[in-house]
Amino acid sequence: MRRALLDYTLPPELVATRPADDPEGARLLVVDGEPGRLEHAFIRDLPDRLPEGALVIVNDTRVLPARLLGRKVSSGGRVEIFLVRKIGPAEVAWSGRTLPAERWRALGRSSKPLRDGAEIELDSEGLLRARAFGRDAEGLLDVVLFSPAGRSIDEALEAVGRVPLPPYIRRDDDEADRARYQTVFAREPGAVAAPTAGLHLTERLVERMQARGLTIARVTLHVGLGTFQPVTADDLDDHPMHAELFRVSEETTRAIADARARGAEVVAIGTTAVRALESAADPEREGHVVPREGETRLLIQPGYRFRVVDRLLTNFHLPQSTLLALVGAFAGLDRILEAYRVAIEHRYRFYSYGDAMLLQRAS
Repeated sequence: MRRALLDYTLPPELVATRPADDPEGARLLVVDGEPGRLEHAFIRDLPDRLPEGALVIVNDTRVLPARLLGRKVSSGGRVEIFLVRKIGPAEVAWSGRTLPAERWRALGRSSKPLRDGAEIELDSEGLLRARAFGRDAEGLLDVVLFSPAGRSIDEALEAVGRVPLPPYIRRDDDEADRARYQTVFAREPGAVAAPTAGLHLTERLVERMQARGLTIARVTLHVGLGTFQPVTADDLDDHPMHAELFRVSEETTRAIADARARGAEVVAIGTTAVRALESAADPEREGHVVPREGETRLLIQPGYRFRVVDRLLTNFHLPQSTLLALVGAFAGLDRILEAYRVAIEHRYRFYSYGDAMLLQRAS
């Protein structure tokens, strides 16, 4: 499809730069039933808006504190590193010792180009350092992280790293972001951006869902920076879709099979859950998945035939983005653009910390 069809104009003051004080008080635009029918509600109404017996699928990825600020050991020059993707374990020689390390791909900024082998101090207590080793074919920095203090890399990142807020939130992260830019389901570290629809769900809301007979199952999709990458090709077919690691477990596969056996719908919390489920769709059985893990580059745009997901809770997405294409494919692009027009008219809050929509799959 043409990129120009994925456009709309958003007043800049509607970009949510901080989360709502009460997640359940965020607004919910319900795009359901007959074409053109829109209802205004709140996230706290979500349990009553979902069909009886539905299976709700959440993404349990955990956002890494992926933004690192430091200085070159040789010159003191400032360096910023934004971790993008873990490659695997490594080792480094440091002060006569061999230390365990991790190799990553990252975005990097510094006052002068980082030389091969440049060492970067990321805190004053020796919890975390990095060495830079040039760039890969994609232009990403090849860095090795290690802890002179002997801490695990996960522990050091939690102590030193900053919350990787999206680029359209033009402020520094603060302590509140550490809690609010993480879903209540987060347990599998690996994302550099939050699965934002899940930010609306509180423990209390989940308890209300379960009290209504709704069941919860998990998938994992580690959200990458590509989620913010605008489409630059005139035709979406020419867009180089970013890869993200995902996993659909045997447990979730069984939960979906049980839901289908009782005639229940599958509700995805967020586009990341959609991509994981549709990437694991069973080619032999409509509506089912198979256990699967690995990379997905699935690009969903109008014309795609959904095989697993029946309803979708999602935030409002950037213009000319693959996520807007996905929701347009799910509910119908004309319906989505009309819903966005209404949301703007009614002053909904947009993007990661913004309000949400509940969509029914177009027939």
